[in-house]
Formats: sequence, structure tokens, C-alpha cells
Amino acid sequence: MSKKIAIIGSGFSSLSASCYLAQLGYDVNIYEKNTTVGGRARQLLREGFTFDIGPSWYWMPDVFESFFNDFGKSASDFYRLEKLNPAYKVFFKNKEYIKIEDTLEKIYEAFEAEESGSSLKLKKFIKTARDNYDIAIKNLVYRPGVSPLELITKETIQRLGQFFSTISREVKKEFKNEKLIKILEFPVLFLGAKPSNTPAFYSFMNYADFGLGTWHPKGGMYRVIQGMEELAKSIGVTIHTNAVVEKINVEKGITTGIIVNSEEISADIILCGADYHHGETLLAPQYRQYSEKYWENKTFAPSSLLFYVGFSKKLKNINHHNLFFDTDFDAHAQDIYDNPKWPEDPLFYANFTSLTDSSTAPEGCENGFFLIPLAPGIEDTDQLREIYFDKIITRFENITGQNVKNNIIFKESFCVKDFIKEYNSYKGNAYGMANTLLQTAFLRPKLKSKKVQNLFFTGQLTVPGPGVPPSLISGKLVAGLIDAQFNKSKELKLVTT
Repeated sequence: MSKKIAIIGSGFSSLSASCYLAQLGYDVNIYEKNTTVGGRARQLLREGFTFDIGPSWYWMPDVFESFFNDFGKSASDFYRLEKLNPAYKVFFKNKEYIKIEDTLEKIYEAFEAEESGSSLKLKKFIKTARDNYDIAIKNLVYRPGVSPLELITKETIQRLGQFFSTISREVKKEFKNEKLIKILEFPVLFLGAKPSNTPAFYSFMNYADFGLGTWHPKGGMYRVIQGMEELAKSIGVTIHTNAVVEKINVEKGITTGIIVNSEEISADIILCGADYHHGETLLAPQYRQYSEKYWENKTFAPSSLLFYVGFSKKLKNINHHNLFFDTDFDAHAQDIYDNPKWPEDPLFYANFTSLTDSSTAPEGCENGFFLIPLAPGIEDTDQLREIYFDKIITRFENITGQNVKNNIIFKESFCVKDFIKEYNSYKGNAYGMANTLLQTAFLRPKLKSKKVQNLFFTGQLTVPGPGVPPSLISGKLVAGLIDAQFNKSKELKLVTT
């Protein structure tokens, strides 16, 4: 009889793991506390508008394709992708902006127009970034973080200095134009830390940005979740929604199952894809690997204040993705990481999927998704949310040269308190644990519990790190570890891609 696996949560990493484990012959059940699958990747439908509540950037399409290929499928079997041009638009002070278009040649031209000679420097930078991407994808991110030896290869030894330098330092060596510096520092924000604290090796994110491009799944990012759900069910995964996991049962150091909605569910293996800290609180204290002090001392990715806004007219002077870097980047970063507080003049991001995907808003209307990065754990009140919406929408009007406040049909917000309530997120973080030097690979919380037999973890707080593509990989890694334990003949087959 096949081993029974209970998975807590239904985000990208949980769905990924469920597919691999079901393919290997395990009896897999997912338990999701909310009414729909997807974890932090959910969807808001209101008055004909469609919003992705969580992730909104589709980068690293090769990782998504690799996932579906592992099951004899392609991403195109589940959703249609469109490469965005421009990928995004970055606004600076004095209404200046730079568009990042859909090919490297166009991006080189944009850099050269901004700073003479910068295109040659960018070509050199991107060559290193591409090499790092190949090393990361082929050699590093598919390692389960069991041993520091996983990081030691001929290629990584040759790049040892890049692990002890930072993105910020390497960018500023070559580029002097502040706008170009901010564009090059931007991609590592997806890793959850300041560019000045992120190892230079992570420049591979710049290749993911400029080299692989920015894509949009028609219908929104939630179509990816729906595709993964369809795949999971087709290979035998059972998904339970409105299923609140209240406890992980342990007897003599071995998991025996979980309690869901006050009902005891037996299982041979427990995989927690919920927030790692929350997953440990489901255990009796003696079985927790990490203390509250441990979590308190870690660098977490930001939380966010999000607004979902329906506009009654089409908007101008914007693109699908827009970054508003018209205020002090470093001051805002300090308010997130160094001295946590609400920023005086926040940077913000806005996307309007209805510009390229008419299915996401009624005819003649626009859907707006606005995001302000915030320190996790700070005060969150309705009054503060309103103050900050007014701040950014006023700047949005001034920078884009249009009046929009009177065209707001509705707006909904989501912030620190909601991340905690909806996702049991530690301090309301939005993206998990940051990928700093001391929180990389084997230095992250482990995929496999050190204290409880047959208990595993996956997701943004463990290996390989924050972001949607790493979450897909995290699910594959933990499936490999589980199968290595229970079926030695397939020793880490899934891990050594």
C-alpha cells in the first residue's frame, strides 16, 4: 500500500510537491485553510474586474516550463503566455522615465541613451549575469540545502568573490548614473533583501529580467495555479479547501497525522507548505527546531500594502508593469530593514493587466494593482492605509499627467494584518525569508525536520528561497528528499536535475 502524505497549504511549492509525489506513487492529500487553492497566489473577482491578489510578475519561464515538462506537459497546455513589450516602465523624479523593452539590444540602446558608454558595461554585466544564471539553475538551486558541500563546484569556486561582494557594490563599480543603478538593483528586491546585502552572485536575476524577459499569462497569474491544480488532480492528488490544520500529531518523535477542523487525519508523512514558523507552532514545543529568538533574528522579506482598484476609464502614460522610483530608494529601504517604520515617501509599484489582457476589466475600464513594500510587523490600521493610498495616488496623477481619483469605482486593500490572518504569515511578511549571504542554501531553515521523523517543509522560508520559480523548485526538492527516505532505489532522483 502506498504511503499517505498530508500536505499543509496549497501554494506554488505545495502544489509542485504534490505533483511530484503523486507521480512517484504516493497517496497525496492537500489541506488548504482558505476557500480556494493557491496560498498567497489568489484571485479577486469584483464587478467584472479580475485581480491577482498575490504574485504578479512572471519571470524565469524556463523554470515553469521545466516543471510542466516533468509530467509530459507544457505550460501552453494550461495557459497562454504573452511576452510583454515594454516589460516595465520605471518613473523617476521630474517625470523622467525609462522603458525596459523586450530584447537585450533594445535595453542596451536605452542605457546608452541615458549614459554614453553604458551599453558596453551592461553587455559585460549581463554576460556575467547569464553565466551565473546557468550555474544557479543547473548546479545550485536544485540542491536541497543539506550540506555546504552542495555549493562547492568548479564554477562556484571560480566565483567565490561574488558571494562576498554585493549587487550594489558591483553595480556601482561600473555605473554612475543613478537611474541605471536603480534599474539594475531592482531585480534582487524579489529576493527579499537590500541590494547592499545581497550577494553579487545573484546578478543572475538581472539576466532573468533583461535576458529572459517579462511575461503575462492570459487571465492573470492565477491561471498558473489553476493549471497546477488541474495537473495535480489529473495524477491523483486530492485537495481539501476550508480545511484548517490545527495540530501536527507526534508520537515518540514520529509524525502520525494532523488534526483538521477538529478531526484527526492519519498520515505517514507530513509536508508543511504553510509559513514555516506557523508550521512549527502546530507542533508541541519540544518538537520545534527553531526558537522564537531564531525567527526574530532573521532577515525577512518585506510585507506590503496592496490596493486593488477598479477605474471607470482607460488610463494613459502607463504600461502593464510600472515602478515609481521618484523618491529616495535608500531611505525607503532603511525604513523596511534598518529602522522598521512606515516610510515618509514610499516607492511603489503598479500594474494594469487590462492594458494587455482585456479579459481582466470591463470594456472601457482599467484594473489597477498598487503595492508599497513595508517592514513586516509594523502597525497596520485602516487610517494608515487611507493616508498611504492618498500619497501614492496623488503622485500617480502628477507623474502620469491625468486625474483618476474621481474614476475609482472601488478599491480594496490588503496589508500586514491580512497576511497574518489569511496566510499565518510571520509578522505579515509577503515574500518569506530574504536571501542574504547568511540565509542562503544550507543556512536556511531545513526542508526536513531535525526533531521529528517524517516531517518535511517547503516554500519561501526554506530552500531555495523567495519567489514563485524558487517555490516550484522547493516543491521538487522536498519531494526528492521524501522519496529518498522511503524509496532508496530512487535516491534523490528528483533533486539532481
